[in-house]
Amino acid sequence: MTSSSRGRTKRALDLIISVPLFVLTLPIQLAAAIAIRVRLGAPVLFRQTRPGLHGEAFEIVKFRTMAPLRPAQGVDNRATRMTPLSRWLRATSIDELPTLWNVIRGDMSIVGPRPLLMEYLGRYSPTQARRHEVCPGVTGLTQVSGRNSLSWEEKFRLRIQYVDHHTLWGDLKIIGGTVVSVATRDGISAAGDAKMPVFLGTDNHKGDNHKGDNHKETA
Repeated sequence: MTSSSRGRTKRALDLIISVPLFVLTLPIQLAAAIAIRVRLGAPVLFRQTRPGLHGEAFEIVKFRTMAPLRPAQGVDNRATRMTPLSRWLRATSIDELPTLWNVIRGDMSIVGPRPLLMEYLGRYSPTQARRHEVCPGVTGLTQVSGRNSLSWEEKFRLRIQYVDHHTLWGDLKIIGGTVVSVATRDGISAAGDAKMPVFLGTDNHKGDNHKGDNHKETA
């Protein structure tokens, strides 16, 4: 199968899965939106610019899970901004459901390397930057191989493995594995934290650096 025909098949699979799933989960999304609005306030959605195919920017959409930072809290401690609702939304991956709209739009694929942060682009080695040779995904090989229990180096190795060897059958296996991973809540967070450490680059990556953006890292 040529790369162009493989791309058309992958896009067809994306639409076959994302459109019905988006429609079927609308009641769940509506209930989640109401709960977020009541418990966490506005805005309901979390929007952020991420690098997509070839590193081109797009806006990812998720449900917001962090309570707003209040002046009295002082330092932005994300642990204090996590509520029971926040943890439930993340543990069930319901916060990710709006990203199906990104798939329908063509910004993302169902399966591919998870889109990270724009600020990481300059920190990748040439090999690591190859993750952008394919469209970013809602789920990927790392989600079925340990998720946030993996180190950054292990994640990049798996991402490049996916770039070089992805197939339709492989994507279907990853989708099936993701369902199991979400159901068992396997590897949801790293070392009990709400998200992965910031990626500072392979040479100067510090595992104890937990600054970052308002979302869990599930790359």
